[in-house]
This record gives sequence, C-alpha cells and structure tokens, in this order.
Amino acid sequence: MRNKIYSILCGFAILSMLGCSEDYLEVQPSEFLTAEQVAEAAANNPEVIAGSMSGIYTLMFQAFTGGTGGHDDFGQKGYDIFSDMLSGDLALTVSTYGWYRTITEFQATQDFTFNDNYQVWRYYFRLIRSANLVIDALGGNDATPEIAENRYIMGQAKAMRAHSYFYLAQFFQEGLDLSEEILPIYDDPSLPNQPKSTAQEVYNLIVDDLTDAISLLDGFNRSAKTQIDKSVAQGILAYVHAALGNYAEVKTLTADVINSGTYPIMDATEVLGGFNDVNTPGWMWGVDITTDNGINLVSWWGQMDRYTYSYQWAGDRKALDQGLFDQIPANDVRKGQFLNNPNSSYHLVAQNKFYDPARVTGGQRTVTTDYIYMRVAEMYLLNAEAAAKTGDLITARNSLKALLAERFADPLDYAYVDLLTGQALIDEIYLQTRIEFFAEGKSYLAMKRNQATIVRGSNHLSFVGEPIPYDDDRLTFEIPQAEIQNNPFIN
Repeated sequence: MRNKIYSILCGFAILSMLGCSEDYLEVQPSEFLTAEQVAEAAANNPEVIAGSMSGIYTLMFQAFTGGTGGHDDFGQKGYDIFSDMLSGDLALTVSTYGWYRTITEFQATQDFTFNDNYQVWRYYFRLIRSANLVIDALGGNDATPEIAENRYIMGQAKAMRAHSYFYLAQFFQEGLDLSEEILPIYDDPSLPNQPKSTAQEVYNLIVDDLTDAISLLDGFNRSAKTQIDKSVAQGILAYVHAALGNYAEVKTLTADVINSGTYPIMDATEVLGGFNDVNTPGWMWGVDITTDNGINLVSWWGQMDRYTYSYQWAGDRKALDQGLFDQIPANDVRKGQFLNNPNSSYHLVAQNKFYDPARVTGGQRTVTTDYIYMRVAEMYLLNAEAAAKTGDLITARNSLKALLAERFADPLDYAYVDLLTGQALIDEIYLQTRIEFFAEGKSYLAMKRNQATIVRGSNHLSFVGEPIPYDDDRLTFEIPQAEIQNNPFIN
C-alpha cells in the first residue's frame, strides 16, 4: 500500500510539472520530486513511474487538456470529431450553440489565430512532453530498462509519443512530401525551442519509437484496456506505414494482430449495442469511464449522444453524411445505426450506434459510458486495403468478407466482393472503412492515405456538393499563433 501511494504521489508530481512546463524549464519547484529523484526511485520500484504513465493516459480524456476552456476541448476524442468533420463524413446539420462551425466552415484551418489550431498543437505536444519525461526517467531514448515492468512502461511511453507525432503529422501536413519541413522534434525534455524537421525525420522517429515499443511490450499483460499493449502498438504502426504507403509492412502487422485470436470482430448485435462498454471483446484500446473521472458535458458523449445531457440533445446536431448513408445497403445492419427520418432534426444521427443504455433523451449527466480508441475491425480493413494495394486479391477479399459476414445475414449479400479487382476493390474497402468507423476518428486518416476527394452531402450546413481533394489546405491545421510568437525558429 505504501508503494502504491508513493507511485500515485510521483505521478501527480510529474503531471504538476507538466502542467507548468514553462516554469519547469526555469526552476524545479521544491515541493515536487525532481526528474533525477524519480529516475533513481524508478530504477528499483516500477510503481514510481507507473503512476506517471497512468497520468498520461488520463490526459487523453480529461477536459481542457488542449489549453482552452472550450467545450470541444476534451482530449483524443475531441480531435476524432475534428477529423471526422474535416473528412466530411460527420455532418454538422443543426447549429444552435456554434460549436465546430470554425471547423466545418474551414475558418480555423485557414487562420492561425483561431484557437482550434492551438488546441490541437498544445494537446499533442503536451503528451509528447509527458512521454519524454517518463522515457528520460527510465534512462533515455537508447535505454532498455532491466526490470520488466519498467520495460513495459518505456514501451508505452514511446508508443504514446509516436501516436502523438503521427496525429500531428497528419493534421499539419497537407499531403506527404517527406522533404517538407513540418514539425519541431522534441525527444528529450531538456530541449529548448526547436526548428521544424522534415516529414522524413518526423516519421523516422515515429517508426523507431513504435518498433521499440513493440519489442519492449512483448510479454506485457496489461491490467486495463486503457494501457497500450503490443497489439495496440502494432495497430498504431500499421496506420503509420499505411500513411507512408508501406503496405507490405501493414499486411504483416495487421495479420499478426488478427491471427493472435485475441479480439473478435464486433457482431451484428454489438454494432447496435451502444459502443459504450470498453469490455466489448472487439475493442483493443479504450477507457473505462467511471463516476470517479468526473466527466460530464465537456466530453465526447456531451457532444455526440442525444441520450446524454449534451449539445447533440440541446441543438448542435452531428449526423452521418447523407451521401454516405445512401451508399449503405438496406440489408446492412449498420443502416440501423442511424435515425432515418428527414422530418426530424435528429435525421441520420447515430442514435443506435452511440448511446447511454438508459436511453433517456438528455438524461446522462455524469458520464459513465466508455471511450473507444481502437478495435480489431480496423486491422481487418487495413489488412484488406494493404493486400489490395499490393495485388494480393485473395487476402484482400477474405479480410473484407470477414467483416461483412458480421454485417449481413446472407452471404449472397456480399458475394459481389469476389468479383472486385484493382481500383474497384480498393474503392470498396475505402467505402466500408468510412461506413464501419463512422464518428470513430478514422475517416480522415483513410481519406488522406487513399488520396480521396470528398463531396459533402445535402445535410451539411456549408460547402454542399463542392469537391475537396485530400490535400486541400482547408483540411489541415495551421501552426498556431502562440507557437510562432514563442518559438523564434518558426514563422
């Protein structure tokens, strides 16, 4: 018990230093442990640094971790909404309170003074800085801790740093020019302001971190799905290699996860079951939200669920793009995830995909419905995509059909897949990816790696029918004003 209390105190100490990072660079407050003290203690007692790693995971779902007081500032799921809206698959159909108008109307993404840019930048770099402190306390980037528990923590920290840099690279670069300077690299907590590094250098760090993480996490049996384990690290690296076009690596990584047999694809009942329980077998990574977390209106559920006390209920409707809905066959179970009633303001809201089980409109006040970050269905569709793009038609079709077998009652309904080849097969996999992962934060990544052109359907409030290519400047964020003012190497 004494060790557990000590680890929690250490976690709060490090997080307190993270929250005041500018002061921390100048002075180490005497009321907190120093990084050197934490490193010395962690060498013998892994629980010391485990508390700090738990604190990093908490940053992923806490409110205002992007440095604003906005009700769209609540960690990773907040940026999943940003990206789904930029991809066009998530439509803002009614706007009463004005949240997300600067995203859907492309104001923020064209003006570096808008807070949305700062919010995205600060959140991910805060996670990076947090991970750097953990890595440094365990011996630094090149160290391999002797104690197994510390190796697992090192693996998690490196995976988190890579995950954050990957999203920054996706959000702040329009296409994929590896020679373009895009982001400053911070892989050490003592580094001062840095100039921008090339995309190649950024992706090299991401791949190296995840490769290390996969090795370090071998044998790790996590205590909760909040933690990154080997399979999750493989999943993140698969996304990275897919973005880079390294599809042979994607096939291998996703096949390893699939063949582990750990996670089944969510079945027809589960995809209508609310997406609210981290214990769902097909979920690979997520958060068990409890009353102790104190989550309420400022949350993903507070923006997306009509059965929570939310903006979705009160007058800011977010729904599936009408054009995408029209492409879902009537006998596909996923069609039933959406309210299909053009006379209702909730038209095409995913009220049968994401919901509080009590089903009382505006009812859930303290959020206890869980967050999802990754599920195994992503591995099947990434595997299918990679196989199709490398000419392996049999694997591509089989991986795609493995998913569709859980979405259609009759195999004849998806038998058409066996006739698809070339670009038609790639296009079908892309379509199924958009349908399957609606509002889960995956459509933006798929849009960029497939170099797609988006066309907003009739239920959007702006830019309806306008073709927008994946590398349009309006689909990426601007380096924020605060960074330009405070970092002399960036203009």
